[in-house]
Amino acid sequence: MTAATRQFEGCGAVVTGGATGIGGAIAERLAAEGASVLIADINAEGANQRAARIRDSGGTAAACATNVGELDQVQAMIQTAVDRWGRLDIIVNNAYPAMEAITGGAEDVPPDVYDRAMDVLVKASYLSARFGVPHLRRAGGGSIVNISSIHGLLVAPGALVYETGKAALIAATRQMAVEYGRDGIRVNAIAPGHIVTENIQAGIWDDNPSGFDFFTAQYPVGRCGRPEDIAAAVAFLCSRDASFITGHTLVVDGGHSLQIQENFGVAQAQYMRDHPDTQLPY
Repeated sequence: MTAATRQFEGCGAVVTGGATGIGGAIAERLAAEGASVLIADINAEGANQRAARIRDSGGTAAACATNVGELDQVQAMIQTAVDRWGRLDIIVNNAYPAMEAITGGAEDVPPDVYDRAMDVLVKASYLSARFGVPHLRRAGGGSIVNISSIHGLLVAPGALVYETGKAALIAATRQMAVEYGRDGIRVNAIAPGHIVTENIQAGIWDDNPSGFDFFTAQYPVGRCGRPEDIAAAVAFLCSRDASFITGHTLVVDGGHSLQIQENFGVAQAQYMRDHPDTQLPY
């Protein structure tokens, strides 16, 4: 495994939801830059495969089967990282609930489903800080990065739980930045746009290339995001180059959320007029 720098050499890291997609790319990037990474995921097989892939490339990684919505499992996750690496410097909260648990409006989502989803979307970041901050402090400081979404800044119908959870994560990020700044602990968030993970590619776009072209046309940079885009942002926020940045939500969306809606709507209508055979994804 090679990287431009080994800036995280000697650092211990935890990445939740690190088996696949964005989390997997984050785990690989941090390991490539020298960190020892614990990959925590409810998908134990996937976490072990990702850790093995990192080790095969020359990095240091281990896997930990974890449901981040459960207090005792988050506590065990943090302790496992400390026991393995001897210290903890980086926590990346990336795990998210199953999509079927975060669709619908207030009348659609059952209260128990809402609670379980919020345990993963919001409470997990609190728990990782509750159990992780003492170790970050003991290491002389560190970095927490919460993976939010542009859905935490903008909203869409049929997504009450997701929008609420991602917005709450941004608020928690800001509060923790103030709370722990004097301990040398920086807390930031990332708000990705549409990121084409392996699951999204297989589940949506493989069978709908015209829909993917439609999505791509929405982005000023001319493409949708890749997991590596978010991994690069995480590496930056955890680096010394970002030592004066805390409480910030870094939008990584290729300019998608910058656009004035009236103009954007007209551009989309023109696209559909020019591409009448486009198959919409939803």
